[in-house]
Amino acid sequence: MSMTAGVTPAGTGERGVVWSILGQTYKPVAHSESCFAFDTLFPPGTFVPPHIHTTQDEFIRVLEGQFDLFLDGQAATAKAGDLIRLPMGIPHGIFNKTEAPVRALFWVSPARGLYTLFTRIHNVPDPGEVVRIAAEHEVNFLPPPG
Repeated sequence: MSMTAGVTPAGTGERGVVWSILGQTYKPVAHSESCFAFDTLFPPGTFVPPHIHTTQDEFIRVLEGQFDLFLDGQAATAKAGDLIRLPMGIPHGIFNKTEAPVRALFWVSPARGLYTLFTRIHNVPDPGEVVRIAAEHEVNFLPPPG
């Protein structure tokens, strides 16, 4: 797939696409073979548990709010304006533990199957099913700490 030139207006997803994934909102803003970018809104108390992208580097620019992070076994915090770098193969989790929503721009490179994954897990209410489907798209969730 090749990317077309143009502008994705603020607050919208390409072609009007909006995904609801376990309480969070994702809007794709650019998609090609080499890169996939999406705006996100994490309401208070929502999170993505620790997982690994086996074939993608991931980046997050925090636009509003603050994320608490699990990065390769360590705790970290990122606030508005910060850039989070997540090399492929590094375990990471993303948490909004504040009382305010967090808005962020995420992108991965290469795109691989992440767009298809989000399409498949849109409105799937069962976290276990989300984890199962994610594994089919090279995103492996880690077991909860024991």
